[in-house]
Amino acid sequence: MATRTTKRSAAVIAPAEDKAAEAAAPTRSSAAQGGLEEIVSSIGPKLRELRVQRGLSLQQLADRADVSAAAIHKIERNGMVPTITTLMKIAAAFNRPVSYFVEEEQTESRPVTFIPADARRPLYTAHQGIDLAGISGPYGRFFLAGAVATIDPGANSGRRAMEHPGEEMLLVLEGTFELDVDGDRFVLKEGDSLHFRTDRPHRWHNATDRPAKAVWLALRPF
Repeated sequence: MATRTTKRSAAVIAPAEDKAAEAAAPTRSSAAQGGLEEIVSSIGPKLRELRVQRGLSLQQLADRADVSAAAIHKIERNGMVPTITTLMKIAAAFNRPVSYFVEEEQTESRPVTFIPADARRPLYTAHQGIDLAGISGPYGRFFLAGAVATIDPGANSGRRAMEHPGEEMLLVLEGTFELDVDGDRFVLKEGDSLHFRTDRPHRWHNATDRPAKAVWLALRPF
């Protein structure tokens, strides 16, 4: 699943702007920004740890995320601060929300998380036209991730089919939603569900003129 801003996903920054923004190393300012600097400096180690856990080389991750291997190497060494666009691409390649890289470390390690209906946190995604409201505990503590997804009319996951380790399951609450999985097309209506392995090529699309809403669960191997 992939994640986004409170209302709509962040606008894509032009590639030229990405390169210019990424050319600068992390800024060291006053002590008042110590907390921010700590979060920024943790992005590289988190990225490298996740890449090594997945057994990916720099080039393999670069191919998955459509980000240069040199840029990934610099980010891992804290020699470059990634733009939001680059970070969203990398997060999508790992099927993690952007918050996985920028949230402060969780101090609580209880094996249970309660999330009131009015306290769902927005998740970030590289895809346009989809809002995700988190209903699961933080990554790193749980294998299962879940969200209530609202998919805009005409929204889709892109031209390229996605493939990654894990499983996904969704239950449509409102509207109609289409998924192509391993060459098969499924049209889900209210009350329908679909469970599939994500190592098969898959993509989604709301081909109707009204929003669709679904509970979307993802199981991610660590």
